[in-house]
Amino acid sequence: MKIAPSILSADFAALGEAIARVEAAGADLLHVDVMDGHFVPNLTIGPPVIESIRKRTRLPLDVHLMIEEPERWVETYIKSGADYVTVHVEASAHLERTLTLIREAGARSGVALNPSTPPEVLQYVLDDLDLVLVMSVNPGFGGQSFIPSTYEKIRRLRAMLADRPVLVSVDGGVKADNAGPLAQAGATVLVAGSAIFGAPDPGAALVALRSASEVLRRA
Repeated sequence: MKIAPSILSADFAALGEAIARVEAAGADLLHVDVMDGHFVPNLTIGPPVIESIRKRTRLPLDVHLMIEEPERWVETYIKSGADYVTVHVEASAHLERTLTLIREAGARSGVALNPSTPPEVLQYVLDDLDLVLVMSVNPGFGGQSFIPSTYEKIRRLRAMLADRPVLVSVDGGVKADNAGPLAQAGATVLVAGSAIFGAPDPGAALVALRSASEVLRRA
């Protein structure tokens, strides 16, 4: 199981320190939420912050674009340091073209599915994907409660992907008590914000989350 701390829940006044703590604890990726106030009702960060993060860590940056017309910004975010760029099905009118653009610009391509979006919308782009992000809350804000139907969606998605080497990531309300069932359903990346950065010791929280994800797998 890969753990991707979501910096949306970190203290932005001490972001470099927060990143260093989770990197030292064994984080696999950093999840970076970009919101435009249009596709989702919130605003976060842009390319300059990602450039700064890139200078402070060796971890791959998983940049989640919760923005309208993401194809207009793909190359900018990749030049800023994104290793993965994830766009929403609902935001990209020409999804295959956008995924191709991401790969041609030198990053790995991802697609996010909102809670009400079925995995079958990906049927004709399965071979264009490196990552699928299953939203287990409605996008836009951290700290929301996990939506239980996510488990079945992951199982359906995993069956569709078959043996393709595509990461299945889950974002929203991920905690130690659902990490094991998510792993059992087929998730391979857990995105966690408040569960990590809201803990007194983010590094210990990350280790505990990974351990919890492995309990059912070992059983």
